[in-house]
Amino acid sequence: MVTNAATLGRSGVHDFILIRASAVVLAFYTIFLVGFIACSSPLTYDAWHGLFSTLSMKVFTVLALIAVLVHAWIGIWQVLTDYVKCISLRGVLQFVFVIAAFCYLAAGILIVWGV
Repeated sequence: MVTNAATLGRSGVHDFILIRASAVVLAFYTIFLVGFIACSSPLTYDAWHGLFSTLSMKVFTVLALIAVLVHAWIGIWQVLTDYVKCISLRGVLQFVFVIAAFCYLAAGILIVWGV
């Protein structure tokens, strides 16, 4: 059996489960934010700051950010594997995406925990 070190999971089944799990986390996060915005009338800076200053919201936001990055990595890997046949170009594009994803993760953590 050939294994590919570029996938996030160990197989297609693991990638499928990771995609679905990250989609569920993102759906819950979106529903929660839409519900908060709908129930906060008027939505002020103090209400928004109060929401994001709680520990549970910070953890939920970082979890959602990680879910976005996992979801994006698997999607980008699948697209690049299907459409970019030059292995060296695909490797460079994957490397660039990983660097960008780590930068987004670092910036997101700094922003969320800076509140």
